[in-house]
Amino acid sequence: MRVRLAPSPTGTLHIGTARTALFNWLYAQHECGKFLLRIEDTDKERSKPEFTSNILEGLEWLGLKWDEEPIVQSKHIETHRASIRKLIDSGLAYRCYATEAELEEMRNAQKAAGQASRYDNRHRDLNPKQESLFIEEGRSSVIRFRIEDEELINWNDLIRGHMSWKASDLGGDMVISRRAPADQIGDPLYNLVVVVDDASMGITHVIRGEDHIANTAKQILLYKALGLKAPLFAHTPLILNQEGKKLSKRDGVTSISDFREMGYTPEALANYMTLLGWSVPEGMDEKFTLKEAAKVFSLERVNKAGAKFDWDKLNWLNSQVIHNWSSEVLLSALEPLWEKEGWKYENKDWGLTLASLIGPSLTLLKDGISESRPFFENPSLQSDGLQQLDSENAKIALRCLLNNLQKTPWDGIDLNEGKNLISQSAEDASVKKGLLMKTLRAALLGRMQGPDLMTSWSLLARIRQDINRLSRCI
Repeated sequence: MRVRLAPSPTGTLHIGTARTALFNWLYAQHECGKFLLRIEDTDKERSKPEFTSNILEGLEWLGLKWDEEPIVQSKHIETHRASIRKLIDSGLAYRCYATEAELEEMRNAQKAAGQASRYDNRHRDLNPKQESLFIEEGRSSVIRFRIEDEELINWNDLIRGHMSWKASDLGGDMVISRRAPADQIGDPLYNLVVVVDDASMGITHVIRGEDHIANTAKQILLYKALGLKAPLFAHTPLILNQEGKKLSKRDGVTSISDFREMGYTPEALANYMTLLGWSVPEGMDEKFTLKEAAKVFSLERVNKAGAKFDWDKLNWLNSQVIHNWSSEVLLSALEPLWEKEGWKYENKDWGLTLASLIGPSLTLLKDGISESRPFFENPSLQSDGLQQLDSENAKIALRCLLNNLQKTPWDGIDLNEGKNLISQSAEDASVKKGLLMKTLRAALLGRMQGPDLMTSWSLLARIRQDINRLSRCI
């Protein structure tokens, strides 16, 4: 069993393409098959090497490794042209000399008559003399594949069941190569090259989005015409926005590299994408690893209806992944973010303590920047922090704590000593301990939200300027 992902390097790895890759990979893993990769770079103007790199890096980041060296489609163009010549020689394809102006005139007439736009097959049966006249005029030609309107295309879709498509709904004879001089074959086009490449790669199952259903009907005709065995097809549901429309760039983040930059983990994103169109078996939790999903994955449980993207669910899954990480794993993920901010720490134990302290409050990895900032630099005082510092007796309490801190070996404060210091300072100021703790939080963190300060004395001890932070608030 051999499946493939065939992305076009005309943009970054889109979440829809990544979800297709994921379903292919899971199916291959479950069936002990192979997951292959083909870069469809026949669009010469829009294909870029940096997009190919982005796609490969995104798949690797998600944990979707391919089993053989990726195929680059443009390197096999002569094989594609040979298949076109075979179709011409067998009378199943022909040269069409209609100019763009003539085709536009045809489409406008169809529109005015309330008809669907389609090629009228005007050059299907040209005789040699007619062709010679067009060539003498200097006309170039495309190559068209003959589609007989009365034909009915049927296949069993592994997700949608029996599918039937009228050839008359495919828009007339199909262009399979771009315009070129009459003695040449231009660049082969998508539907032709996909058929030739899938056959040469031995692809047994084509799993792709439902927006390819019409292409499937055309490709089945090409498989038959070329004498090739067609693979089995499965068409997955689209990913939709909250309005039920296809998810697009207008909805915000859609690129896998953007999700990564925002602070999503590959584990959570892969987990969530699996749920976009696939129903977990009864008794299985919706939080799982790719390895766990592969054990039970089947196309029978892929839904036909579109899957709405839910940010809240993705965020919850991401928080669960981060909260289950060890301090070592979290620290390794936070270090690159800290380095970008120019933050350094003296020893690993301190870094592990900070990671452990802020970990439970993180939803996205980038949240680690704001949560860590007070331990690396003086934070700005936010409105809720200022309000607390201006509350009754707050500065008196803070002054008592500062006096006691200056009498205490700062580096020697442990948790119990910290608690005693707070209790003593609150007693000296004749205030409740809770008021002092809130005021201390405002002074050190600049805000009222943040980690438990009673467990972070070892962190505060690393930055002696905390005393100065308290002083600025009095």
